[in-house]
Amino acid sequence: MLTIKKDDIVKVIAGKDKGKTGKIIDVFPATNRVLVEKINLVKKAKRKTQANPQGGLIDIEAPIHRSNVMLIDKKTNKVSRFGVSILKDGSKARISKKSGEEI
Repeated sequence: MLTIKKDDIVKVIAGKDKGKTGKIIDVFPATNRVLVEKINLVKKAKRKTQANPQGGLIDIEAPIHRSNVMLIDKKTNKVSRFGVSILKDGSKARISKKSGEEI
């Protein structure tokens, strides 16, 4: 079971964007990296095309290591560790350690 999934709300706990929050856009489990919306922006040179007639430098998100982000608990709106709990029907669910609520 993946610990951090797409569309989760996370807070950056280390690095140049420490303290910022954002939504997970993509997860790369092979490299333990995540892509977070509006976090870790880097400049990229783009050539002029018909779709992008201006070209030039644009800002794009770069992946960061998943150890540098923590999930935000929806109930308390603070960062929280989480665990896995087995439900009555046999499926697994992520549970917040602070509030005990399902994430």
